[in-house]
Amino acid sequence: MSTTGAIPPSPAVETRPAGLLIRFAAATYDAILLVGVVFVITYALLALMRWTYPLSGFQRITLQVILFVVLGVYFVYQWTRTGQTLAMKSWHLRLVGKDGKPPQQQRAALRYILAWHLLVPGALWIVVAGGRPALDLTVFLLGAGLLLLPARFDSQRRLLHDRFSATRIIRER
Repeated sequence: MSTTGAIPPSPAVETRPAGLLIRFAAATYDAILLVGVVFVITYALLALMRWTYPLSGFQRITLQVILFVVLGVYFVYQWTRTGQTLAMKSWHLRLVGKDGKPPQQQRAALRYILAWHLLVPGALWIVVAGGRPALDLTVFLLGAGLLLLPARFDSQRRLLHDRFSATRIIRER
């Protein structure tokens, strides 16, 4: 183990890319775990600032920016430290750079920011034509699903944000 706390990846494992299904399972687990973090941060901010619902436009944007930054800090810290979030550890996945080690801060931050592209088509639909929950959810899921397709044709199963940040997710088992 190195002095930074990073666990060196096993060379024998580096060639095993993680498939979309196991990555989706880990992402779902991370989302469930982070609901608590979002709740605590939201509650603390509302209490400290004495904000009540309905929030004004400024308050809502401020809350969203703070949550975006907090989640980013969580992911970037975990990815640069060990290459794994808690959910990734549970599913035996690891984020690595080209060298097989956890990515540097800049690459991890770039990956975090670019990963939000998966939500863009659905969010645009909701803003422009939303209003029917069942249709909105369907379009949202289809939009994200279409953006997952490039991974099917990539030998390392990389999504667009993995390609642009020069990272990939590997299986450890």
